[in-house]
Amino acid sequence: MFFAGFAVIVAMLLLTLFTTVPYGDLSRLSRLSDAEFGWQQRPPTLPEKPFMVAVPLAEADIVVIGDSFSMTHVWQAELVRAGYKVTTIYWGSYHETMCADVQQWLIDAGFRGKLVIFESVERLLKERMRLSTQCAHMTAPFIPRLNPPVVALAEKPGFALNSTATLATGIITWDRTRRARAAPGDISFDETQVRVVPDGCALFSNPLCPKVLFFKQDQKAGELDAGDFERMKEFNARQTRIPYVWMVIPDKTTTYFNQNHSKAFRNVYLPAKLGPDFFTMAAENRDKIKDFYFPNDTHMSTYGQGILGTMMLQAVREVLARPGAAPQ
Repeated sequence: MFFAGFAVIVAMLLLTLFTTVPYGDLSRLSRLSDAEFGWQQRPPTLPEKPFMVAVPLAEADIVVIGDSFSMTHVWQAELVRAGYKVTTIYWGSYHETMCADVQQWLIDAGFRGKLVIFESVERLLKERMRLSTQCAHMTAPFIPRLNPPVVALAEKPGFALNSTATLATGIITWDRTRRARAAPGDISFDETQVRVVPDGCALFSNPLCPKVLFFKQDQKAGELDAGDFERMKEFNARQTRIPYVWMVIPDKTTTYFNQNHSKAFRNVYLPAKLGPDFFTMAAENRDKIKDFYFPNDTHMSTYGQGILGTMMLQAVREVLARPGAAPQ
């Protein structure tokens, strides 16, 4: 009996060790195999490392207040390459809330620059605006982060033993991947959906295409609407010290399944010209660029991040070209 149990444990250990180490956030969360769902084609060359290092706040021309779409510093590198000095902080470090006095808070922390960029993914903007319009004063200290919290991959990772995973990871990953492969349609695991994407093998490079991973929160969060825009206007009305630009990034589910998602919000947000139209950009590029979003991740790939950076550079130049754009 002892030897039978020991053999089972050894078999589970070996299966886990030789299970592909996940390199996508959705494959990691769902424990699905990146041997089937991971991207395969080589991404574009990353920006040189000096372009992806932030500067101290007192030296910055631009502060980015962003989320995980800004954590690799890949899109910000386009601004740095053009000569701007950039530092990035994250909504999550401040309970997803930027209070009415956020610009004064930045000034008090040493910011003497020209522009603030508010970046938010679609699914989190509703809650961020709700919290931020109810908050008068920033109380947490400014938290500097010079290096990217997430390191962008220059190529698909090579083989490595999955030595940090739990013992059951291998058998769970094997079983879930088998079920995902066999399912005739969509199937869910924890917070991840495995969905069949029409013409998916032309859009994604993972071996099991057209099946691709999506984050359930894209749908659970609901659509942005005109009320969310009114809260954004209320928030913006308090930002009088420093010019700002908004980046609202469409969810992966919006981009590939429902391009009219959050239409009521977009109908009022886009004419206000508070920032670039990334919804249209994503809708146009999803068919042009394979792995525009990663198949095993909820984020845009480095292909998409490069386009984000190019569009933001144009937006920054337009704002700072306006008379009085730089704060006194």
